[in-house]
Amino acid sequence: MKKIILFTFAMLWATVSWGQHTKPSFSFAETIFDFGAIKEEAGKVSHSFTFTNTGSLPLVIHNVRASCGCTSPEWSKKPIVPGGKGFVKVTFDPANRPGNFNKTITVTANTENANTVLRITGNVSPRPKTLKDLYPRSVGPLRFKSTHISFTRIGPKESKSEEVDLVNTSDKPVSIDFERVPKHLAIQAQPKTLKPGEKGKITAIYDASAKNDWGFVYDQIFLKLDGEVNYKNRLSVNANIQEDFASWSKEEKDKAAKVSIDNKVFNFGEISQGEKATHTYSIVNEGKSNLIIRKVKASCGCTAIKPDKTVIAPGEKTAITAEFNSAGRTGRQNKSITVITNDPLQSNILLRIQGTVK
Repeated sequence: MKKIILFTFAMLWATVSWGQHTKPSFSFAETIFDFGAIKEEAGKVSHSFTFTNTGSLPLVIHNVRASCGCTSPEWSKKPIVPGGKGFVKVTFDPANRPGNFNKTITVTANTENANTVLRITGNVSPRPKTLKDLYPRSVGPLRFKSTHISFTRIGPKESKSEEVDLVNTSDKPVSIDFERVPKHLAIQAQPKTLKPGEKGKITAIYDASAKNDWGFVYDQIFLKLDGEVNYKNRLSVNANIQEDFASWSKEEKDKAAKVSIDNKVFNFGEISQGEKATHTYSIVNEGKSNLIIRKVKASCGCTAIKPDKTVIAPGEKTAITAEFNSAGRTGRQNKSITVITNDPLQSNILLRIQGTVK
């Protein structure tokens, strides 16, 4: 009886063992490779992970996925016979990726465990910065660190100053002046004439009280180089003009205006191209002071808006009517209306209009 049991167990073990080895199987020489220190300017580096099919059936790699776009894989595309060898080649691009890196490569095959993870590591030494790197924006004979001047958040009565660096990359002196400067901006180049290879600054001073506006506002200023204006040579200037309620006490906030809107999202469903969708948002002042609607601005010209009144006493209400014109538009639409108020807890409110245009 004991012999029969031992024989049965041996047969079962042999069957399980044979079944396991009928599957293709990876045997990689290594699953982690360290490139060590590499130089960014030296360009791409590659390594091939070699493997043997230690199973009893042909091995087929279905796909190889890298964890990052900086890493591109190649691999054996033909089936690998039992005992045969194959490869997964990994190429890493260090451009604009200084510092340590640790990337994974997932190999999907017809093996017992469908996914096998390989890994590459290393450290990228940054390449020396060129003048184009330091001053990436080209404007005529000049190069700028940025052609965008942002004043971020600024109070309605506040004045702020910002600077932008530039360099003359030509072999001739360049005089710098400005065209179409709005009254709320003062701007000048220092020095006004840049010698060949000389660096300078443009200083802009933003006077929010002279702008007399609210929210995100935008201007363009054109450069006059050597007395000539090319409207491709311009600087963009933006500011976010907001009232600062951070210093208000709890008592001041309790006595302030409080805006309440019944529904901030209007879904017009589905309309045909050329049709209009109109909605009225109801606004109630639930506070203890007058609610002032500073500004109402749509995200695009297709949405017309009109507040009934801009000063609402406590307990009173008003309405903002929005109209979406679908002319020239198709597909899913998602437009917004920004309402700026003197409510210290909701100074910026976003209303939405959405739907589909056939």
